[in-house]
Order: sequence, then structure tokens, then C-alpha cells
Amino acid sequence: MNSKVVKYGLILAALVNIGGVLTFSKLFSNTAINDADPIVMSNFGLVMIMVWGLAYFGAAMIKGNIRVLVSAFAIEKLVYVCAWVYWLATNNLFTLYETDLFAGIFYTIYGLNDLLFMVFFIKVAMHKSESGEVKMKANSVTAAEVN
Repeated sequence: MNSKVVKYGLILAALVNIGGVLTFSKLFSNTAINDADPIVMSNFGLVMIMVWGLAYFGAAMIKGNIRVLVSAFAIEKLVYVCAWVYWLATNNLFTLYETDLFAGIFYTIYGLNDLLFMVFFIKVAMHKSESGEVKMKANSVTAAEVN
């Protein structure tokens, strides 16, 4: 997998996590999101989603092997997908839309978003370069290139 695709995919994941939380929570003032799932989507939970976004951004800057790191990201996304499926099975999405449009949209898309990024993280983790490791290309000149 192209290192630029990996880097920009991780940056996109970061922006979606951080921007999505800030937008749909209306800068943490949208209590309908919290009320709909007070355990997973409390303000603390929303802040932690943003922290995961920061971790994705940090991973995008790594110029070494990130296979284990993106594997952890895939597992994290799986947990959120499972939480979303459980929420959909035990709640009424249409009632949430009646309560708050942004909360309804949030609960409609967050699991699909996490599923897509989970697949991306799995593909990155499974990709093998010539050396058998997932590595981001270094922008600097190596000693071998100098000689």
C-alpha cells in the first residue's frame, strides 16, 4: 500500500474523529448525543474519541513500522462498531431524530464511519512491503543512499 495513502488515510481518520465530535456535539453542548448513550457517548467518551483522532494523526507522522499500531486502531474501531450495532438494536433512531437532527445523523453514521476506517486499518496492517513490514517512507536521506 502506498505510504501516502496510509498517511493521508490516517490524517482523514483523525479529522473525522475530531471534527465529527465537535460538529455533531455542537462543541459538547448537544446533550441529545449524551442522553442517547450515556456510557459510550458521554462527554468523556466524546473527548476520548477525539484523543483517538490525535493518535491517528500521530501515527500518520511515524516513518517506521506501524503494523501493530494500526492493528490496535482496527480493534478500537471494531469495539465502536459493535457498540453502534447494539445501540441500533436496542434504541429507536427515528425518536432520536425527533429529539435532535444532529444527534440522529451522528448515530446514523458513526458506526458506518468506524466500519470503513476499521477496514482501512486492517488493510494497512495486512499490507507487506518488500521487507515484510508496513513502513512509512522516510523523507530524509539514508546512509545507504549517500554511499
